[in-house]
Amino acid sequence: MSLGCYERAGTVTKWLNPMEQRAWRTVIALTTRLPAALDTQLQRESGITHFEYFVMTLLSEEPGHRLQLSELAQKANASLSRLSHVISKLERLGWAERVSISGRRGAQAVLTDAGYRKVTEAAPGYLECVRGLVFDGLDKEETKQLLEISEALVAQLDKAMARGVGRSGRPSSHDDVDTRDNP
Repeated sequence: MSLGCYERAGTVTKWLNPMEQRAWRTVIALTTRLPAALDTQLQRESGITHFEYFVMTLLSEEPGHRLQLSELAQKANASLSRLSHVISKLERLGWAERVSISGRRGAQAVLTDAGYRKVTEAAPGYLECVRGLVFDGLDKEETKQLLEISEALVAQLDKAMARGVGRSGRPSSHDDVDTRDNP
């Protein structure tokens, strides 16, 4: 397929150039394969998913091992609904509990002592996996570049999503939307 532009519903769609296409496909490979590898390792060795581990890790780092659910959802890059399902599972396993906040709406998630033990027991295998999958293949300068590029991508993602790109519903203005697309 040749690169170029075509018009669709009154807007011009600009194809990705060869370098953008290669970079995009690499991002897809990374965002597909890395979470799957982390999930596989954690489920095999610890019986938990990567997201469950991440949520318990976030709680373990907080004073009192507790955090308001809405703030935890934000830190975990998850919807409140997804987080609520995970907290319910962690509650059933005895690793977390919900605590009402006196005089306020919402609740806090609290990591139990058993949950703290679980996350600390899983940490060595998890960190070995992260190093083996990512950091063992990078030198110090490449790690710094990865950090800078990742931060730039997250900032762009936040900015675009705030404009409605990648969310349900239509963006407020086509002028604000990057129309680059790939079939």
